[in-house]
Amino acid sequence: MARVKRGTNRIKRRKNVLKRASGFLNRRSTHLRAAREALLHAEKYAYRDRRAKKRDMRSLWIVRLSAAAKEQGMSYSTLMNKLKKAKVEINRKMLAEIAVTQPEVFKKIIAQI
Repeated sequence: MARVKRGTNRIKRRKNVLKRASGFLNRRSTHLRAAREALLHAEKYAYRDRRAKKRDMRSLWIVRLSAAAKEQGMSYSTLMNKLKKAKVEINRKMLAEIAVTQPEVFKKIIAQI
C-alpha cells in the first residue's frame, strides 16, 4: 500500500481551522487541537442560539404589546382576542413595531376593535 503524507491537505485543513478560530483568545486561536475544540463549542452555541433568538424576539414583541395595551387599559390576552375576532391579520412583530414607533396609530387600531 502506498504511503500517504497529506502534505498540502493537512496544511489546508489546519489553515482553515485556524482562520475560523482567528478571533478566539490565547491558544484557542493558535493551536490546532484547542482551536478545533473551541470551534466545536462555538458552532454548538451558534446552532442553539439561532433557535433561541426566535423565541427571545417573540417574547420581546409580547412584552412590548402588553405594555402598550396596558396603557390603553387592556390586557395583552384581551388585545389578541379582540384582534382575532375583528380578523385583523397584523402579526405580533408588526404590532409591536407600530406600538413603539407610532403610538397614535396603535391607539387608532385599538379604538377600531
